[in-house]
Amino acid sequence: MTKNSKQADLDKIREELMETSGFVKEAEIILKDGKPFAVIYPDFDRLKEANIINIEEELKWYAVELYNIDAAPESKIAGYRITMRPLSQKKREITESENAAEEPDDTLYRELKKYLESVSTHPVFPSSHLELDLGLDSLEYVMLFEFIEKSFGVHLDEKIFSKLMIMDELYNWVKTHRKKSAVSDVSWSDLLKEKSRESLVYSPWIMMAWKYALLAFFKPFFRLKATGLQNLPEAPFIIAPTHYSMLDGFVVLATLPPPVLKKSFFLAYEGEFGKDHLRPIARHSQMILIDIDKHLKRSLLTTAEPLKESQNLVIFPENARSRDGKLLKFKRFFAILSKELNVPIVPAVIRGTFEALPAGKTVPKFKKISIKYLKPVYPDGMSYEELSNKVRAVIAEELQET
Repeated sequence: MTKNSKQADLDKIREELMETSGFVKEAEIILKDGKPFAVIYPDFDRLKEANIINIEEELKWYAVELYNIDAAPESKIAGYRITMRPLSQKKREITESENAAEEPDDTLYRELKKYLESVSTHPVFPSSHLELDLGLDSLEYVMLFEFIEKSFGVHLDEKIFSKLMIMDELYNWVKTHRKKSAVSDVSWSDLLKEKSRESLVYSPWIMMAWKYALLAFFKPFFRLKATGLQNLPEAPFIIAPTHYSMLDGFVVLATLPPPVLKKSFFLAYEGEFGKDHLRPIARHSQMILIDIDKHLKRSLLTTAEPLKESQNLVIFPENARSRDGKLLKFKRFFAILSKELNVPIVPAVIRGTFEALPAGKTVPKFKKISIKYLKPVYPDGMSYEELSNKVRAVIAEELQET
């Protein structure tokens, strides 16, 4: 292959990537270790208009991975980097001395900076983007909102925050709107003591109807098999399954014993089950819908309610479907719930759903599907990170045994 033909292939990947997502303003595709690698400059204005605060998640799943679903193997994007500067300016980097010289000299800025330094491993400058430079995620946004509200008496939510994701912009907004200055500590322990404004809808007999309808489908066509049911403890507990397919939640629902299923709620995403025609079904199927770009605190408090009411919670710790059949990094909210509410986690390994219906496909193949419920992991003496890593390690070990 000539140099010109290689460049033409890379240009084609760039064009198709930009067509996949309206939030990619500029992109460059280069070869890294012989594979396509994307450098992406987001359309920050459009992201603000859409109130999106999880920019990397948006670009990862709905730009890069969405493009990869239908791309030929040699054209799949193997990695990506998000840049804060237009690609025409990428060679000019801001130095630490330039950033430091621009810092406001007042107590409010120092208090905000101190808090952000406590939750990020990166240096904080006025130009720092809270997600792309400091690495904050949805859970850290919730605690940041709590810190600002308790310390400065001003309410900050996702819609407002989507316009304030640069440190300097956030500082100026808080400075303009603050009603007090009294730095307060925040913790998940205190936050989870708050009562959710949403009431749980119990639908045990509807869940039974779903179970037997799904079994009638899964048994003959997928030869569904469940093992390890003896490992399910007394409620409340968290079930943490692997996630490869839209089928996974239905597999859990179909295989839980009736007494357990009647007391189990399922965490699901608003974007998938919150559509007008699906919302009534979700509401009466013991689902808790969550949107990581809006009403996040309210969603998290509602997610905790089943456990507080001695019910069970099914939550996929990867927070997304694997696109290659391999375990993704675990998000830590399930571990936070386990530790703060002192409930065990039951890891669950699902096999066959990736082969049957991977992400991006709509017609399933009739492959054998199984689920194995592993021994519960208790939160005793572990940090959030240790607990999350422990559950992931248990699952990874089980997967290696096949």
